[in-house]
Amino acid sequence: MSRVVVVGAGLGGLAAAARLAAAGHRVALYERATTHGGKLGTFTRDGFTFGTGPSLLTLPHVLAALFAETGGPADLDVLPVDPVCSYRFADGTRLDMPHDPALVPAALDAALGPGRGASWSRLHERSARLWELVGDPVLRAPFDGLRDLARLGGPGDLGLVAPWRTLSGLGRRLLPDPRLRTWLDRYATYSGSDPRRTPSVLSVTPYVEQAHGGWYVRGGLRRIADAVLDRCRELGVEVHLGAEVTRITTVRGRATGIEVDGDRVPADVVVANADAARVYGELVRDPAADRPRRAVRRATRSLAGFVLLLGLDGREPGPAHRVRFPRDHHAEFDAIFGGRPGPVPDPTVYVHAPDDPALRPIDASEGWFVLVNAPTHDPGRGVDWDAPGLGEAYADRVLAALAERGEDVRGRVRFREVRTPADLERDTGAPGGAIYGTASHGPRAALLRPANRSPVAGLFLVGGSAHPGGGLPLVLHSAEIVAGLVGPAVSAAARTPGGPS
Repeated sequence: MSRVVVVGAGLGGLAAAARLAAAGHRVALYERATTHGGKLGTFTRDGFTFGTGPSLLTLPHVLAALFAETGGPADLDVLPVDPVCSYRFADGTRLDMPHDPALVPAALDAALGPGRGASWSRLHERSARLWELVGDPVLRAPFDGLRDLARLGGPGDLGLVAPWRTLSGLGRRLLPDPRLRTWLDRYATYSGSDPRRTPSVLSVTPYVEQAHGGWYVRGGLRRIADAVLDRCRELGVEVHLGAEVTRITTVRGRATGIEVDGDRVPADVVVANADAARVYGELVRDPAADRPRRAVRRATRSLAGFVLLLGLDGREPGPAHRVRFPRDHHAEFDAIFGGRPGPVPDPTVYVHAPDDPALRPIDASEGWFVLVNAPTHDPGRGVDWDAPGLGEAYADRVLAALAERGEDVRGRVRFREVRTPADLERDTGAPGGAIYGTASHGPRAALLRPANRSPVAGLFLVGGSAHPGGGLPLVLHSAEIVAGLVGPAVSAAARTPGGPS
């Protein structure tokens, strides 16, 4: 039986721990926070409960597979979200995107004008072919370097992936309506990136959301982390919360364990569910890690998020997911990734307003999670989100932007909680509060994130900053890949020459 240590109890770490324990390993999990879930967090106040991380589940079968392959179904009530999202564009046009992709073309024609559904269908069909190419073959398998790009096939496949074309460029080519181009550009933020620098392969993201639907877990998506933690404990995983790992120990290029709270814990395998920048920049000092250490230092951090948690009096039922676009959404990315980053003056505003009685104190109330894209916390070279008054002043600006776009809730606010990128960094350990680790900028970035198998033998990376990327299903794929790389436990007798086979 191998000794496995998992560093970090985010969803990737929890899922990897469950899979490895089910494969017969002795697994111990260490998390510096006093709770589990990582970015899949929760906050409660005055009878309100807010999810503070992902709010939409896609590819629910990936989650179901985790439980099926580690002992059986979980007690999660997974519900379709319809519409998946309601968009409001700068000209006041509203588009409610249906859960059923067969209904999307008609909805686009009705909202944006004749022919818009046909242009979406051309994009959707192209993305379906692309998904066949990069779905299971890439996202559910190790992807360690340029040699693995050979999996993508011949010249025709390369033309479909089109690494030289950006997501914005693809929109200009296929979508005549500027509102649809704005809609497509939005999906670059699902990897924390600028659509003008993000490879067009990311067009698979809206395809997945529409082909497989958007889903919600009753009681909030945090229940996913709770259920995976329960599965870990059922499988015998030792869970240590409030235990900060300060070093991954190595000997001559091989991981040997961890240092936690001044003690050394030996291990045959270490799985790091921490941002790759922290793994290679702080936790691992072995020269074998020099190459990925340099790579993560050179990479651009993904965007961060500025969040308001609003406890509102009264309840006005409407779509659970809402995106309110500004007049110039490209200016948003200039503010975040430009030479002088700063809070976005006129941001895109995302609202999650779940109609879930379990999350509110009385029926005549509702809790809103409000998110805008933001530059990372970087006092030395960018934005100091801890600067006195900055968070509260920007919260006022975000609420004003919502009001300008037809949703003025300022008179209904019972309380508001402000969470800046600096808060996210403190809560989760993500450098600068970067939600997705590094941005997917450049022709290779979307497919060449830090590898799951580290050059340090016995060390593996899992989670949103490693391959295949961020978002709930990709993080679960990451755990599946790592468990496959580690393999099932082998008894000491079986490892001994001449022992039983």
